[in-house]
Amino acid sequence: MSSKILILDGGLGTSLEAKYGITFSRSTPLWSSDLLISDPSTLLACQKDFGDVPADVLLTATYQVSLHGFAGTRSDEFPDGIPADAVPRFVNDAVTIAQEATGGRRVALSCGPYGACMIPGQEYSGKYDAEHDSAASLEAWHTQRMQLFSRSIPDATARLGYIALETIPRLDEIVAMRRALAAAPELTGVPYWTACLSPGEDLKLPDGNTIEAAVEAMLDSKLCSAIPWGIGINCTKVHKLDAMLRIFESTVTRMIDDGRISSWPSLVLYPDGTNGEIYNTTTQKWELPEGSVQERGPWEAQLEEVVKATQERGKWPTILVGGCCKATSDDIGRLRSRLL
Repeated sequence: MSSKILILDGGLGTSLEAKYGITFSRSTPLWSSDLLISDPSTLLACQKDFGDVPADVLLTATYQVSLHGFAGTRSDEFPDGIPADAVPRFVNDAVTIAQEATGGRRVALSCGPYGACMIPGQEYSGKYDAEHDSAASLEAWHTQRMQLFSRSIPDATARLGYIALETIPRLDEIVAMRRALAAAPELTGVPYWTACLSPGEDLKLPDGNTIEAAVEAMLDSKLCSAIPWGIGINCTKVHKLDAMLRIFESTVTRMIDDGRISSWPSLVLYPDGTNGEIYNTTTQKWELPEGSVQERGPWEAQLEEVVKATQERGKWPTILVGGCCKATSDDIGRLRSRLL
């Protein structure tokens, strides 16, 4: 069976920086979500760049949304920070802007891990503060945020094509995010995907757990009855994807053989669009590690090769593919031309 290919967008925050001159710092704890308050017209323009490719699915500017982040964001209207009761309108605006940018195609609600809301961000490490360093505390934090999304987005099941639980660095957080979503009845009718990352040179999550364990945590109905539409990888270098996908494929096959799942999920791939650089959370810059070599060939050519290989080996009904950090709308356009 040949997988259906859909195109996802690219790196929103890095595109805002590179093309539109937006700068992010510790004074903008919401990162790209800050533009929902400070500059929604520029946010729309940047997202429309991806919508015009066209991308079949566009992620909302909600990756770093948290009540704490809004409380630390000051504006002319809210000089002392944005209170919780004012947040829903900005979250709703994120969906509206993405809808306008797509021109009627599908929107995915972006939900990053707790580490994405820390300063500096810790989604590459999974090293969280003591108050959020257990499965129970993470589930409580994500449940609060899912409840925020639920009350902020009217007609969510009609307006959202997907919910993206993404860039998850910890095994316990994969389960926590699934359970938090399942506890939000207004959102449970929306198909969702879970995506992990592996930023190091080993084939493990940042918390040291294996890719096999991550796939099992994404799909096991005993951990959460809500089974994802898709599973995947984001915020990871392209050269690592093939080896990781072979583990994904063998784990899904084994779970089907064991009767733990009944069918193959869809696959979601959106690796970093870098040429070997990694993000330094201290300097807040993309840097090429000392002694490393640049990637081989154009990014979109490498990703095309990976997609076609897993398409031949696996039984994914759909492969949703795009880019993460540093992937521009031009990159996504070239990727689309190669795959479709």
